[in-house]
Amino acid sequence: MVLHSNSDAVSTTGRCIKAGDLVIVYERFDSMKHVYVNPGESYGNRYGNFKLKDWVGKPFGSRVESSGRGQTGWVYLLAPTPELWTTVLRHRTQILYVADISLICTFLELKPGCIVLESGTGSSSLTHSLARAIAPTGHVHTFEFHLPRAQAAEKEFKEHGMGDIITVKQRNIEELGFPEELHGRADGLFLDLPGPWHAVASAAQCLRPDGVFCSFSPCIEQVQRTCAALEEQGFFAVRSMECLLRHYEVRQEKLISVDDVEGLHCQQVSAKRKRQEEFQSRKRQALSPATSPAPAAMHSNIITTSTTPASPQGAAALQASLAAEGSDAMIMEASLTAAEPLNERAAGEEKATHQEGLYMRQKEMPMGPLQRIWYPLCFKQGSKVVSPKQKLIQALERN
Repeated sequence: MVLHSNSDAVSTTGRCIKAGDLVIVYERFDSMKHVYVNPGESYGNRYGNFKLKDWVGKPFGSRVESSGRGQTGWVYLLAPTPELWTTVLRHRTQILYVADISLICTFLELKPGCIVLESGTGSSSLTHSLARAIAPTGHVHTFEFHLPRAQAAEKEFKEHGMGDIITVKQRNIEELGFPEELHGRADGLFLDLPGPWHAVASAAQCLRPDGVFCSFSPCIEQVQRTCAALEEQGFFAVRSMECLLRHYEVRQEKLISVDDVEGLHCQQVSAKRKRQEEFQSRKRQALSPATSPAPAAMHSNIITTSTTPASPQGAAALQASLAAEGSDAMIMEASLTAAEPLNERAAGEEKATHQEGLYMRQKEMPMGPLQRIWYPLCFKQGSKVVSPKQKLIQALERN
């Protein structure tokens, strides 16, 4: 698998296939398969038969011809990436696709060196992308309550060369929570569970100050209960969103001149009348009531993210630092007011104030109940502007 931990794998130029490697076989734009290269075996598809021993030594990206007599088929041999693996993996469960995965990795704020927890390994589609985001010095701890699925995922990670940065364990997180040895260690945490609200309390214990929580749920009732549990545990900046992927077909069509409009209209009327007559004829000949085809399934789920507040020790250290510098700025915790009627002035209005070098913003959101959140945007330190997080780190280092 192409990861940051493998410097020669970041660019596949000149990287050759070896025995035992995972290869993504590109047959056509809507058909790809994964193959582990065993020189004693062969791979067959509609385009012909391919001997795997002929693939050894070829660079990734090569085009190979079928080896059967009279066969002229060919395929491309691609290097595996988390995105390609998502399209070819064996589905042990329903999986997350690229649109949702990209959003989750972005909002978890993952980078090399982060520690991330995942509950609901499933088919390990997301886990591969999490591992790439935190490689080479980070680690992914993933948990699956179903033992055979956990064992299958662990085997895959080792085959893909990711066993050193991913730890898989069988555990029911909803009932038991995360292990105590992970408390206070996680930079990000992801839940794909039937009842994610049951694990929110344990997630709060595992996340570091300013850590990010994320859950993935198909039903709005699950989202509501999860958001309520997050507020009870002191999380803030709770937001839920839906990510839909739409494919567009680009094709070439002939433009019609004004002179052809009248003739085209006559043709369309004639074709419409003919379709109506055919439909009525089929309807009369039908032996059973006609049923419309089922609509195509749409992949639609809701992603909920939130952030843990700074620790009380960190907030106290920051306040003491500000007092020592002679600033009268106060640290104001995020708070929610009770529901209030919206008005045209308040809806979507933003107000900014300035208090002794500390910039604050009040944002009124037109979503019931009306939320008023005060939070620091930046600190002015002499001629240099620093973020609250940088200011907190400086205060902790001094104390």
